[in-house]
Amino acid sequence: MKLPKHIGIILDGNRRFAKRLMLNPEKGHEWGYKKVKGLIKWCLEFKIGELTLFAFSLENFNRPKREFDYLMNLFVKAFKEMYKEKDTKKLRVKFIGRTHLFNKELQKEMYSLMEKTKSNKGLKLNFAMAYSGRAEIVDATKRIAEAVKYNELNIEKIDEKLISQNLYLNSEPDLVIRTSGEQRLSGFLTFQSVYSELMFVEKLWPEFTKEDFIVCLNEYSNRERRFGK
Repeated sequence: MKLPKHIGIILDGNRRFAKRLMLNPEKGHEWGYKKVKGLIKWCLEFKIGELTLFAFSLENFNRPKREFDYLMNLFVKAFKEMYKEKDTKKLRVKFIGRTHLFNKELQKEMYSLMEKTKSNKGLKLNFAMAYSGRAEIVDATKRIAEAVKYNELNIEKIDEKLISQNLYLNSEPDLVIRTSGEQRLSGFLTFQSVYSELMFVEKLWPEFTKEDFIVCLNEYSNRERRFGK
């Protein structure tokens, strides 16, 4: 089987899952977190090189306060647990996005996890947090413009490679999966996903199983990637 080296996943459907079970929306995020733990194990099993998860968008800051506070506490709990788990030695964790917008406690857990895993081999695990594809391009543009302003960069040197190098993530997913039946990327890896294979799964994220994951891998393996040729 021809496996993707880098998989991106839009983790969609937690709140709808909770609503279906007549629970508070926050409980859906708890189920979603448990599913992420399973997904990491599946990626390790199949020796996937890189996994990028759309975990929290810039727009998500507008969620109701109760749900937002619950999510912030859940992230802190999740990253503390990950810091202690044995499988963490097989991960190299990175957070991409405007993470300075989060509270100090959450930023501390993110930084600790990145520091602990920065020299690890194995699965590169990227969490897109306070993330927007447009914001990523804006921030990259600002960095490049500043370099030009201070005569550190000749404007003629600006090309796609340079832009990629200034993004939060200089890596392109081979496969992007979105759960919940929605068929759009919602600003996920806008620059990096131009040649990604896209798969839209009807199941809500907490319902996504290892069998569904394998179906996606098989579908990817059967596709012919042309890269515009």
